[in-house]
Amino acid sequence: MLAQLRRDLRAARDRDPAARSALEVALCYPGVHALWAYRVNHRLWTRGLRLPARVGATLARTLTGVEIHPAATIGTGVFIDHATSVVIGETAEVGDDVTIYHGVTLGGTSLEPTKRHPTIGDRVVIGAGAKVLGPFTVGADSRIGANAVVVRAVPPGSVVVGVPGQIITRSRPRPARDDDSQPDLVGLSLQSLLTRVDRLEAATHAGTGDAHRDRRGDSSLEPAAIRPPSSGVWQGEDFSI
Repeated sequence: MLAQLRRDLRAARDRDPAARSALEVALCYPGVHALWAYRVNHRLWTRGLRLPARVGATLARTLTGVEIHPAATIGTGVFIDHATSVVIGETAEVGDDVTIYHGVTLGGTSLEPTKRHPTIGDRVVIGAGAKVLGPFTVGADSRIGANAVVVRAVPPGSVVVGVPGQIITRSRPRPARDDDSQPDLVGLSLQSLLTRVDRLEAATHAGTGDAHRDRRGDSSLEPAAIRPPSSGVWQGEDFSI
């Protein structure tokens, strides 16, 4: 446990440029305090002392603003930045070297006493205010954008933004068949709008003939039509989270 506490301290120093010393982090970072309290409470929980573990978790929430159920599984090197209003549910699993910003919820969508909270892979970054809800996996090295609401599995190396969360880029190509049960609402809406624009343009061109050509009869300067990628993932140079 002592090694885990030291690594939690080192993770905060490495990932927060405002941290000037280990002593400052140990005294002033509520996210680190919340993790340390969780590790003690988790040890109590696994040894059958469940009521003391829950009481300890309640005290830690009061002091730090972070609620971590003592039954949750959290790896080493996790950093909770700013800490306020972070909630990690009972059956949540968080991998190593994960970064969690304030306002994040790792919650459930079921009242059944089963696995109902997400599994977060190693080195995932979860932006401020994001909500990850349900018993699915967020793949390693993914990034969840601020205020995103994620309700389905996320492949490794993805960037997810929006409500509901949409994958906007991947480090790996998307498989030919996607078994996601949830429809891509944003993609479907954009496709519907583009189809309607095509119909309006066709009707306009039918009535005006070659009115869109320039005086030399050259239409090569017209902008190319925008089409969604066949993979269903909108690409871009940079998506800030």
